[in-house]
Amino acid sequence: MTTQLDELFERNRRWAEATERRSPGFFTQLLAQQAPQYLWIGCADSRVPANELVDLLPGELFVHRNVANVVVHSDLNCLSVMQFATDLLKVKHIIVVGHSRCGGVVAALNDTRVGLADNWIRHVQDVRNRHQPWLDSLPAAEQIDALGELNVIEQARNVCQTTVVQDAWARGQELVVHGWFYGLHNGLLRDLKMTVSEPAEMAPAFDAALASLQARHESKTESVLGSLEAPESPAAALAGRRPSP
Repeated sequence: MTTQLDELFERNRRWAEATERRSPGFFTQLLAQQAPQYLWIGCADSRVPANELVDLLPGELFVHRNVANVVVHSDLNCLSVMQFATDLLKVKHIIVVGHSRCGGVVAALNDTRVGLADNWIRHVQDVRNRHQPWLDSLPAAEQIDALGELNVIEQARNVCQTTVVQDAWARGQELVVHGWFYGLHNGLLRDLKMTVSEPAEMAPAFDAALASLQARHESKTESVLGSLEAPESPAAALAGRRPSP
């Protein structure tokens, strides 16, 4: 195993040269200011690169990532990022973004022990436990992403309840919280309809987002079950159309 990672330095050099050729003065402009409009709170999964997903350049998106995109009121790392983004950078949007087939969500759903991270994933298990009856009503194949989406909605609500966001709203600062979900299978983002711009909107938005999520998954389940029903045999179809004597 190499200890130098020279290939990464070479890739960095080629990237910097290509970027400067494509946009002369790009790096000089980055020195001048950092004025992103968005704070992205996402999963640390390497398959979910924040800037690339929304086609934004460096300097246009402030990013915080952790396992399973969790927002905990005692996590000073996340809270510090939120406070810096909100109070100093004056971002206008905080976006919590989960993704399909999330390893942390899978571990939480199945009570899989992974080590120290079990203590962090416990927050996702709390979400699972609050919605266990509904999750149990879904086919096993649907439960992972259903919990992932539930987790986004719950974490977006946690963002709204932080002192950072509450204080920003209290002083009249324009700030909107969103909950999104990224599909690894198609590269597309889904708006989970958890969108809040003031304290009074939080509870109605949370209830509406849950209702929309549940309706969508239940419709998908009904569609799958319907396709599995045995088709009518040709003989039975003919008998049904045969005129009575």
